[in-house]
Amino acid sequence: MMGNHGVNMNGKRLNGGKERALADIDEEAVRRAYARWAPIYDFTFGIITNAGRQQVIRQLNKRPPSRILEVGVGTGISLASYKPEHRITGIDLSPDMLERARARVRRQGLKNVEALLEMDAAAMDFPDNSFDIVVAFYVLTVVPDPQKVMREMARVCKPGGEVVVVNHFSQDGGLRGLIEKRLARYAENLGWRPEFPESEIMVCNDLVLDERRKAFPFGIFDILRLRKTPQASAAI
Repeated sequence: MMGNHGVNMNGKRLNGGKERALADIDEEAVRRAYARWAPIYDFTFGIITNAGRQQVIRQLNKRPPSRILEVGVGTGISLASYKPEHRITGIDLSPDMLERARARVRRQGLKNVEALLEMDAAAMDFPDNSFDIVVAFYVLTVVPDPQKVMREMARVCKPGGEVVVVNHFSQDGGLRGLIEKRLARYAENLGWRPEFPESEIMVCNDLVLDERRKAFPFGIFDILRLRKTPQASAAI
C-alpha cells in the first residue's frame, strides 16, 4: 500500500501523468530561515499551528507511557503538553530554535524531556526501533529531502509503533492550488514548500495509514497516523 510510486527515471514526481519536481531547499537555507523565525515563532506560526499540535498530543496522552521522538521540535512549544509519564526526545536542525527549546525545558522543569539534539532528520543518530511513537509537526515541507526523513522516522520507530505526521499538503485545483503553485518559486526564501503533495511522503513499505483527518482550526493541515507493521523489515 505504501510503497514507492509515481517516480520517473529522472527522480521527478508524477501526478496524473504530469511531472512535478519539489522546490529545492538545502540545510543552510533551513538554518537561515529559522534563525530569522526563532525569536518570533511562538507568537506567529506557533499560534496558528498550536491547535493541531494539541489535537494530536491529547490523543498521544491516552497511550500508555511511551518513548516519543519529536522531529523538528523547534522552540519546544509542544513539550509541556505531553503527560509526565511519556519520555520525550526532540531533534532539530536549527541551533537557534533548540536554544529556546532548552531554555523552555529549564524554565518549566520538564523532567520527562530526555534530550534535545541538533540533528539531521534525514540521518538520525539513533538505533533502529528506538521509539514507540515518532511525531513530525509541520516539518516535512521544510526539510531538504522529505522522503529520507520519512524513511528515517520509520526506521527508528518500533514495529507496532506509530508515526504521526501533521502537515500542509497541496492540492492541484482551485484558487488554493493556484496560489501554492505561484508561491512554490519562493520556497527557498520562505524556508518551506507551499507546493507539497501527500504522495511525497508515502514511500515506506512498512508504514500503513491508519487514519487521516483534518487538523483544527482551519482545515489547511492534515493529520496522518501511520502504523509500523509488526513484521517490519529493515528494507523500506
